[in-house]
Amino acid sequence: MSFEKTDIFNAGINPFKLIGKDWYLLTSGDEKGYNTMTASWGQMGVLWGSPAFTCVVRPNRKTFEFMEKNDLFTVSFFSENYRNVLSFCGSHSGRDCDKAKETGITPLFIDGTTAFEEADMIFVCRKLYAQDLSEEFVKDGKIMKFYESDPFHKSFTGEIIGAYIKK
Repeated sequence: MSFEKTDIFNAGINPFKLIGKDWYLLTSGDEKGYNTMTASWGQMGVLWGSPAFTCVVRPNRKTFEFMEKNDLFTVSFFSENYRNVLSFCGSHSGRDCDKAKETGITPLFIDGTTAFEEADMIFVCRKLYAQDLSEEFVKDGKIMKFYESDPFHKSFTGEIIGAYIKK
């Protein structure tokens, strides 16, 4: 299947559903090496006049290494039929297995980075800014429950330089 580049401003998407309910695969790297992970936290909007996506990654995740060293990352959204793939990619480490091989998804090398052919929609993002989250950011007691045993996330904001929808 192929993808068609689209104008994200006219895509008619619901970020609350896409991110919080459907989840997504966050991927960074290229043909020489990449890693992906499932995420259900993030933000989408306009920053400095450009469409932007912000995601958060814990430093103990394999994908974090790729996010740190690469300027590009992708956000891939899938239909409900791929929920088991997203569940697997969120509960297994790229240090221990090849997630694409284990789940049967196909890497798609696009615009100098990696996404997946089975996705319904892909955002290619160029990293603009990254910032470690701190206890100051998450001082609210409701949020601290996410940090009882895991390290604080790092926030990565990227300009969406390509939005693709499956034809």
